[in-house]
Amino acid sequence: MSRPKRSEMRPILLIEDNDDHAELISRLLDRVGGRVVRVVDGDEAMGYLAANSARDEPRGNPSLVLLDLRLPKMDGIAVLRRLKESDECRTTPVIVLSSSAEPCEVARAYANHANGYLVKPIDFDGFARMLEAVASYWLDWNEST
Repeated sequence: MSRPKRSEMRPILLIEDNDDHAELISRLLDRVGGRVVRVVDGDEAMGYLAANSARDEPRGNPSLVLLDLRLPKMDGIAVLRRLKESDECRTTPVIVLSSSAEPCEVARAYANHANGYLVKPIDFDGFARMLEAVASYWLDWNEST
């Protein structure tokens, strides 16, 4: 059985309040065939997921969630906690993308069941390689429900 093309897969949900970071991530993922839906805060993310569930969307939840920790309204850890407590989203992979490598932040993310914690590289090439690797692993190689 062949896997669907990335463009035919469920979208990647990007929860990122920084417009510049969101634009860069969206462009890089678009370049490798990932379809990105962006929301700017935790409240909007919860609304997006609830709307999909209420409409019983045929494509279901996102294939992957990329989550910034420092968000307005509801911080990233609270979003992560709610996602992982939800029956609908529990198995959706959530990767934290943060500019912080603070051990306490990394530990908090994993304690709340993040599937990965990646520090945003400062240089464009490093950032592009990292996102390409994320897309390759989670969209091409990882088996999901």
